[in-house]
Amino acid sequence: MKITRISAWQVSLPIGEGSFNWSGGELDAFDSTVVRVDTDQGIAGWGEVCPLGPTYLPAYAEGVRSGVAQIAPYLIGHLATGLTTLNLRMDAVLKGHPYVKSAIDMACWDILGKSTGLPVFTLLGGRGAESIPLYRAISQDKAETMSARVSEYRSEGYSRFQLKVGGEPEEDIQRIFAVAGVLGSGETMIADANGGWLMHQAARVVSAMQELDVYVEQPCQGWDECLSIRRRTRLPFILDESIDGIDALLRGHADSAMDMVNIKISKMGGLTRAARARELCVEMGLGLIIEDTCGGDIATAAVAHLALSTPERHLFASTDLNGYVTRKLADGAPTREGGVMKVSDAPGLGVEPRLEELGSPILEISQH
Repeated sequence: MKITRISAWQVSLPIGEGSFNWSGGELDAFDSTVVRVDTDQGIAGWGEVCPLGPTYLPAYAEGVRSGVAQIAPYLIGHLATGLTTLNLRMDAVLKGHPYVKSAIDMACWDILGKSTGLPVFTLLGGRGAESIPLYRAISQDKAETMSARVSEYRSEGYSRFQLKVGGEPEEDIQRIFAVAGVLGSGETMIADANGGWLMHQAARVVSAMQELDVYVEQPCQGWDECLSIRRRTRLPFILDESIDGIDALLRGHADSAMDMVNIKISKMGGLTRAARARELCVEMGLGLIIEDTCGGDIATAAVAHLALSTPERHLFASTDLNGYVTRKLADGAPTREGGVMKVSDAPGLGVEPRLEELGSPILEISQH
């Protein structure tokens, strides 16, 4: 089943709350890229990648489109379902830039599922759980606003809350304690700095919340800085931005640098490599958050299939990316029911994009 055409669409996804704020920036809409891969047997697969602006990771929306235009001609005529070979070929024609390759890899998993009549979660290892527990990210704001949002999202069924901190220590301490004051039995809080603190700032905040039941996520940008904070606290520790591949996972295991890992599909370069990282984390006995930087219905479907195929004991949480935006790109996408996400067992990713919503592609490549 050979690739005959690769197309791409640019889609703006307005944010339901009006804006999303974290230590690295503020956005009122996500700039997403949807990719379709066509084959000579008439089966098409869909993928999506949506960086969180240009300041979060070494990734940006325009880079996705430029990168796909660079890679696509070299994939025409090659097997869509030979995923390892396909990824090696993408690496050969564009060094680095894993996020660029993510949507193409995702679309080829969709093709593999459709061609075999199986949902992607079956191909990724089978159903690990009946449903997917979700967390809700709480955009950085005043302490009272963030605690009010926790109460609001609790009413929608969420019981896990990721607070966007990483600002001034005094304000972050207020935010964390305000939310701790409204948490109920069985609810969980993650203080996610997105690498926004310097070591002395992280040390102050972590010290202040030592007696709270809270997870610490990516306090500083650098590995050594995060490791220093890890060694100063008894609190459970999550690494996210620092974990960008197998080498980082092996180093983290050797350093005892984390208790849990946040795996984002596009950060790893697609479902193929994200699944490999997931398997290694399971072998290491780590907890897992499975998600992506952001996106709409197609990215949410890929996240859901990877999460559902993760052993239940290791899956701490995932996120319904399409629950943060107001624009619907596809039918059949995963839906939230209370605090969990349900996934279709239709072949492939189980989504059918709304072509009228996507409009005309900005890129179509059908020959080298």
